[in-house]
Amino acid sequence: MKICVINGPNLNMLGQRQPEIYGAVTLEEIVVATRDRATELGVEIEDFQSNSEGDLVSRIQSCAGDADGIILNAGAYTHTSVALRDAILASGVPCVEVHLSNIHAREDFRSQNFVAPVAVGQICGFGGAGYVLALEALVGHLAKDR
Repeated sequence: MKICVINGPNLNMLGQRQPEIYGAVTLEEIVVATRDRATELGVEIEDFQSNSEGDLVSRIQSCAGDADGIILNAGAYTHTSVALRDAILASGVPCVEVHLSNIHAREDFRSQNFVAPVAVGQICGFGGAGYVLALEALVGHLAKDR
Protein backbone atom coordinates (compact mmCIF):
# COMPACT_ATOMS: atom_id res chain seq x y z
CA MET A 1 0.00 0.00 0.00
CA LYS A 2 1.29 3.45 -0.91
CA ILE A 3 0.11 6.71 0.66
CA CYS A 4 1.08 10.17 -0.58
CA VAL A 5 1.40 12.82 2.13
CA ILE A 6 0.88 16.17 0.43
CA ASN A 7 1.45 19.49 2.18
CA GLY A 8 0.53 22.91 0.93
CA PRO A 9 1.68 26.48 1.43
CA ASN A 10 3.69 27.63 4.43
CA LEU A 11 3.95 24.16 5.94
CA ASN A 12 7.65 24.23 5.06
CA MET A 13 7.86 26.98 7.73
CA LEU A 14 6.60 24.80 10.59
CA GLY A 15 8.68 25.18 13.71
CA GLN A 16 9.20 28.87 12.93
CA ARG A 17 5.76 30.07 11.91
CA GLN A 18 3.31 30.95 14.69
CA PRO A 19 4.38 28.22 17.12
CA GLU A 20 1.56 29.26 19.45
CA ILE A 21 -0.86 27.93 16.81
CA TYR A 22 1.14 25.32 14.90
CA GLY A 23 3.65 24.16 17.52
CA ALA A 24 7.43 23.89 17.40
CA VAL A 25 7.62 20.66 15.39
CA THR A 26 8.98 20.93 11.84
CA LEU A 27 7.39 19.39 8.77
CA GLU A 28 10.39 17.09 8.47
CA GLU A 29 9.78 15.80 12.01
CA ILE A 30 6.11 15.21 11.21
CA VAL A 31 7.02 13.29 8.05
CA VAL A 32 9.56 11.16 9.96
CA ALA A 33 6.96 10.26 12.61
CA THR A 34 4.40 9.44 9.92
CA ARG A 35 6.93 7.38 7.98
CA ASP A 36 7.90 5.49 11.16
CA ARG A 37 4.26 4.56 11.79
CA ALA A 38 3.82 3.65 8.12
CA THR A 39 6.75 1.25 8.38
CA GLU A 40 5.08 -0.41 11.37
CA LEU A 41 1.91 -0.75 9.30
CA GLY A 42 3.76 -2.06 6.24
CA VAL A 43 2.83 0.99 4.20
CA GLU A 44 5.01 3.05 1.86
CA ILE A 45 4.93 6.83 2.30
CA GLU A 46 5.82 9.39 -0.32
CA ASP A 47 5.83 13.02 0.82
CA PHE A 48 5.53 16.25 -1.13
CA GLN A 49 5.30 19.91 -0.18
CA SER A 50 4.74 22.95 -2.34
CA ASN A 51 3.68 26.54 -1.90
CA SER A 52 2.29 26.51 -5.44
CA GLU A 53 -1.33 25.57 -6.07
CA GLY A 54 -0.55 24.25 -9.55
CA ASP A 55 2.18 21.95 -8.24
CA LEU A 56 -0.22 20.59 -5.64
CA VAL A 57 -2.90 19.98 -8.26
CA SER A 58 -0.40 18.15 -10.46
CA ARG A 59 0.83 16.00 -7.57
CA ILE A 60 -2.71 15.04 -6.56
CA GLN A 61 -3.53 14.15 -10.17
CA SER A 62 -0.39 12.00 -10.41
CA CYS A 63 -1.63 9.88 -7.51
CA ALA A 64 -4.18 8.27 -9.84
CA GLY A 65 -2.85 4.81 -10.59
CA ASP A 66 0.23 5.44 -8.43
CA ALA A 67 -1.07 5.67 -4.86
CA ASP A 68 -3.76 3.99 -2.80
CA GLY A 69 -4.49 7.06 -0.70
CA ILE A 70 -3.67 10.69 -0.03
CA ILE A 71 -3.16 12.56 3.22
CA LEU A 72 -3.58 16.24 2.39
CA ASN A 73 -2.89 19.33 4.40
CA ALA A 74 -3.80 21.96 1.84
CA GLY A 75 -3.04 24.79 4.28
CA ALA A 76 -4.71 28.04 3.25
CA TYR A 77 -5.74 26.51 -0.09
CA THR A 78 -8.30 24.51 1.90
CA HIS A 79 -10.39 27.66 2.04
CA THR A 80 -9.85 28.94 -1.50
CA SER A 81 -9.04 26.22 -4.00
CA VAL A 82 -11.72 24.66 -6.16
CA ALA A 83 -8.80 23.37 -8.25
CA LEU A 84 -7.53 21.15 -5.41
CA ARG A 85 -11.07 19.89 -4.81
CA ASP A 86 -11.45 19.02 -8.46
CA ALA A 87 -8.03 17.32 -8.56
CA ILE A 88 -9.01 15.07 -5.64
CA LEU A 89 -12.19 14.08 -7.43
CA ALA A 90 -10.40 13.58 -10.76
CA SER A 91 -7.74 11.37 -9.18
CA GLY A 92 -10.29 8.97 -7.73
CA VAL A 93 -7.87 8.36 -4.85
CA PRO A 94 -9.30 8.38 -1.31
CA CYS A 95 -8.09 11.43 0.62
CA VAL A 96 -7.97 12.28 4.30
CA GLU A 97 -7.73 15.98 5.09
CA VAL A 98 -5.48 16.95 7.99
CA HIS A 99 -4.81 20.24 9.77
CA LEU A 100 -2.53 20.95 12.69
CA SER A 101 -4.92 23.41 14.34
CA ASN A 102 -8.66 23.11 14.82
CA ILE A 103 -9.75 25.14 11.81
CA HIS A 104 -13.35 25.13 13.11
CA ALA A 105 -12.32 27.12 16.19
CA ARG A 106 -10.39 29.78 14.30
CA GLU A 107 -11.19 32.77 12.09
CA ASP A 108 -14.56 32.80 10.32
CA PHE A 109 -12.99 32.66 6.86
CA ARG A 110 -11.62 29.20 7.71
CA SER A 111 -15.16 27.83 7.84
CA GLN A 112 -15.13 27.77 4.02
CA ASN A 113 -13.64 24.40 3.07
CA PHE A 114 -13.38 23.05 -0.46
CA VAL A 115 -11.52 19.86 0.53
CA ALA A 116 -13.75 18.35 3.24
CA PRO A 117 -16.71 17.53 0.98
CA VAL A 118 -14.52 15.35 -1.27
CA ALA A 119 -12.39 13.76 1.47
CA VAL A 120 -13.22 10.47 3.19
CA GLY A 121 -12.49 12.18 6.51
CA GLN A 122 -10.89 15.08 8.30
CA ILE A 123 -8.55 15.22 11.29
CA CYS A 124 -7.73 18.58 12.82
CA GLY A 125 -6.53 20.11 16.04
CA PHE A 126 -4.03 17.45 17.15
CA GLY A 127 -0.85 19.04 15.82
CA GLY A 128 1.64 16.77 14.10
CA ALA A 129 0.03 13.69 15.66
CA GLY A 130 -2.88 14.31 13.30
CA TYR A 131 -0.82 12.97 10.41
CA VAL A 132 -0.30 9.64 12.17
CA LEU A 133 -4.00 9.55 13.04
CA ALA A 134 -4.83 10.30 9.40
CA LEU A 135 -2.50 7.52 8.26
CA GLU A 136 -4.08 4.99 10.60
CA ALA A 137 -7.60 6.03 9.59
CA LEU A 138 -6.79 5.94 5.89
CA VAL A 139 -5.09 2.54 6.09
CA GLY A 140 -8.14 1.21 7.95
CA HIS A 141 -10.45 2.70 5.36
CA LEU A 142 -8.47 1.20 2.49
CA ALA A 143 -8.17 -2.20 4.17
CA LYS A 144 -11.95 -2.55 4.54
CA ASP A 145 -12.36 -1.87 0.81
CA ARG A 146 -9.94 -4.65 -0.17
